[in-house]
Amino acid sequence: MQCGLEQMNDTERSPNRTNLRVNFNEKGSEVKERREKFLTAKYGSHQMSLIRKRLAVEMWLYDELQKLFDPPTEAIDVDIDEILDMDTDEIRRSHLKRLLSVCKRPQSDISKFISDLLDRAKTL
Repeated sequence: MQCGLEQMNDTERSPNRTNLRVNFNEKGSEVKERREKFLTAKYGSHQMSLIRKRLAVEMWLYDELQKLFDPPTEAIDVDIDEILDMDTDEIRRSHLKRLLSVCKRPQSDISKFISDLLDRAKTL
């Protein structure tokens, strides 16, 4: 590969200046395409395993709530962090029973769901 400078005369270097134009957008005109910006972060392997574990529990929770409330009648918000912040399993269990009181499924299904959720929450 060779690099070099080529000499040009003034007519070759500068284009015809009559064809040069600058376009400005008018005030209030919307930009049609906006570039989406994403923030990405690199986590260590231990942190990523914790994130994957948490995500797996949350996806399981979502799927099980879909099964319990089929067809969906009302949005139920079960906050895993709130459950983990409670002191004992009895408090957690009573809180979950209160949240799921509108569920029309048999009590045995609800109790099984609560037990499974508490078991999975302990792994986090």
